[in-house]
Amino acid sequence: MGTVKKDILIGVLVSLFATAAGCYLYIEYFSKFSFNDTLQMIEDGDLYGKILSIAAIPNLFVFLIYIKKKQDHRAKGVLMTTIVIALITLILKFI
Repeated sequence: MGTVKKDILIGVLVSLFATAAGCYLYIEYFSKFSFNDTLQMIEDGDLYGKILSIAAIPNLFVFLIYIKKKQDHRAKGVLMTTIVIALITLILKFI
């Protein structure tokens, strides 16, 4: 695998991890309910899109770090993943 593809893949994976971590942090520390109760409320209220959009916020910081370090291909992977998350959020809003 070429170094460009490898760097983009690393950016995608880091972005997915940052989104998952953002989701966990939001549910665990910013919700006033327990973790399981919050998950149940997300499912009952069909709030997947809203939680996903909040969870993607850490991608901004990852993107800025990669840009500052001049790791443009990794930043491109983060950007691609963030765009996919935005599209998924848009689709979930209208389903």
